[in-house]
Amino acid sequence: MTSTCCFRCSTTPKHYWVASDEVDKLIRAGASWLAEHPDRALITDRYLRHQSALTRSAFERLTELGDDIEEQLAPPVDEESETDTVPAADTAVTTPLNVLRRDAVLGVLGELDVRRVIDLGCGSGQLVSALLDDPGFTEIVGVDVSTRALTLTARRLRLDRMPEWRRERLQLFQAALTHTDRRFAGYDAAVLMEVIEHIDPPRLTALEQVVFGTARPGHVLVTTPNAEYNVRYADLHGRRHRDHRFEWSRPEFRSWAAAVCDVHGYSVDFRPVGDDDLEVGSPTQMAVFTRVGGGDD
Repeated sequence: MTSTCCFRCSTTPKHYWVASDEVDKLIRAGASWLAEHPDRALITDRYLRHQSALTRSAFERLTELGDDIEEQLAPPVDEESETDTVPAADTAVTTPLNVLRRDAVLGVLGELDVRRVIDLGCGSGQLVSALLDDPGFTEIVGVDVSTRALTLTARRLRLDRMPEWRRERLQLFQAALTHTDRRFAGYDAAVLMEVIEHIDPPRLTALEQVVFGTARPGHVLVTTPNAEYNVRYADLHGRRHRDHRFEWSRPEFRSWAAAVCDVHGYSVDFRPVGDDDLEVGSPTQMAVFTRVGGGDD
């Protein structure tokens, strides 16, 4: 009881900017009792000053809280709504970046001639929907930490009215990408499309181990914003999306990818997505990882 009282005293209004270290403080103070508290969602949200990214990070680290907590959070931010604008200098009608990104991923999957694909961090299901439209993909899985996102995916796909012949190729389930899950294994390719920038940097190693070290698909496609391109967006100050924990330049992305390859036995190829500006590169950068040795371990 004492720990609860002390923690509540610490939730009085803060007069400073709430940063990611506040999640660590919350975990230390409430790990022994917060998971069972009836007002756990309210307490956490208020303590973190309604910062949805920090709140979701806290709940991910307290995975024993369960799916019911996710439903008490604010709706997951739709990546497409904030990052996929066209720079103001471009007055021509262009294809939205989120569509270019999806099509680029589909194009690479086609080149690789894969059949079984898992979309890790599927969001509202844009890629999953497109994969289902191509009969060449025989097994399609969508995974997200947010049960609300999976509900949106099911709605987009009209899952309740989907014909059985189409439904049998699809699986959706909730899971955190920083925790080992045997259901992630056994696929020709895994896709993390605009996912890694939503992970706290200290947690990236866990994600790498889960995806590249344990699941070990034949190929892994990773897309993420190119921070260098941000200067091409008028009125953009800071990151492109309020839920991003970082945004990498091209050298930073390549350095991270090279380290992943060294540790986990993959090779990597890089692709631009969107207008490839001579000075700052493309708005989205893609890494295509291929497991060295090809076949099953």
